[in-house]
Amino acid sequence: MKKSTYVPVLAFMLIAVIICIIAINYFDGLSEVQAQTQAALQKSSPASQEAVNVARQLNNAFIAIAKKANPSVVTIFTDKVVKQPDPYTSPFSDFFGRSFPEREQHLQGMGSGVIISEDGYILTNYHVVRDADAIKVMLLNGKKVEAKIIGTDAKTDIAVLKVKEKNLAPMALGDSDHLHTGEWVLAIGSPLSENLAQTVTAGIVSAKGRSNVGLANYEDFIQTDAAINPGNSGGALVNLDGKLVGINTAIASQSGGFQGIGFAVPINMARRIMESLIKEGKVVRGWLGVLIQDIDENLAKALNAPASGGVLVADITQSSPAEKAGIKAGDIILELDNRKVKDGTQLRNEIARRAPGTAVKILIFREGKKIDLNIILGELPGEPARPARKADVFEKLGFKVQPLDDQIAKILRIDPNEKGLVVMEVLPNSPVFESGLRPGDLIREVNRVPVNTVNDFIEIISQLKSGDTVLIHLKRYDNHFFAAFELP
Repeated sequence: MKKSTYVPVLAFMLIAVIICIIAINYFDGLSEVQAQTQAALQKSSPASQEAVNVARQLNNAFIAIAKKANPSVVTIFTDKVVKQPDPYTSPFSDFFGRSFPEREQHLQGMGSGVIISEDGYILTNYHVVRDADAIKVMLLNGKKVEAKIIGTDAKTDIAVLKVKEKNLAPMALGDSDHLHTGEWVLAIGSPLSENLAQTVTAGIVSAKGRSNVGLANYEDFIQTDAAINPGNSGGALVNLDGKLVGINTAIASQSGGFQGIGFAVPINMARRIMESLIKEGKVVRGWLGVLIQDIDENLAKALNAPASGGVLVADITQSSPAEKAGIKAGDIILELDNRKVKDGTQLRNEIARRAPGTAVKILIFREGKKIDLNIILGELPGEPARPARKADVFEKLGFKVQPLDDQIAKILRIDPNEKGLVVMEVLPNSPVFESGLRPGDLIREVNRVPVNTVNDFIEIISQLKSGDTVLIHLKRYDNHFFAAFELP
């Protein structure tokens, strides 16, 4: 072979050797990278697994809480009967024994509630059962039972119901005062329809002490982003211990649907209302007797007030605990029982939650000086007795009443300035029918107490018990007479 032939062969062999060397180094490097990657993955897996375990623990906690709490949450169905005169007949076709021709409409509603005792006491919202003529409760097993209103408090939007069932599964009550912003909570209820009963949603406590929301007179709401929708009202807000910390009440929404802002009545407030309704038949609140307003920057400057906090006393109620203690208009209330007062809502709630007769210490600021006052709280006046529904009264007595208006007065041919209530319907063969009461009669007094409104009438009747005698002073046309009967 010639010398010129060896040159290309040697060049080719040299190139092949170089390629092999590069390939060996590449794959050795790739193997090293793979080994390093595998080592890194092995090194990070314990931490990743730990995170997964934490997530599983939270998941299992939600499962356990839902399983434990669901039997305590009920669906509430309400029915309100609205009667309207038949336009084709006279509403006073017969005053003596025959019911007025009327058309019935049934307005039905739905909400949620929480069982809080084995013998059937249930917490819910006042607005869920407001003006209901009939209430039924559906338990976890689908059984529907009739419920009775024990009492309601519109000022906190709380109501207490009772069902005649035994061995129910009550939910343990937590302590909402120790609830923290950011804490996990579950909302349980029946949103939108009974087919969605015992729906569980999760979220956190977004804020505490929300007020001026416009939902109730006394507001100290828990705000949460756990999904709350129409029908959830009255349901349970539960912490990770499976304890009831709030009664879900409302949503803040422009569309009427869930937008991440829900409100719940703290269980500590709801518990006090519930116990008062059950034991006293009404809500008893502490009373100071001051009209207060929050202090803005201009007021603080004009009054030479302390830098922050406090509320301004605008007026004093005569003979109130505040007047007796020496509080004056223009005073600034800085502290209640050594706790700073930040605004009027806080002070109002704190006073209302204390029982009448409680001694409190109030620090006021007056004309540049701080003054300590000791005050014995009174009872907030004007609190209604245990509410009685109109349907309850009708069922108990056997007749219905309504205020006298110009149209009815014209039909009855009586002076529209007369005081009293008109009998609108009497059940045949009832005790009141036997006593002589008839539709169209004007009731002036019940048990010698004048009655001018339906609430007057209901308040008197609701205080009576079975077997008590009811004395009614009546007017029929130009005749006055009395009717008496025993309460069934």
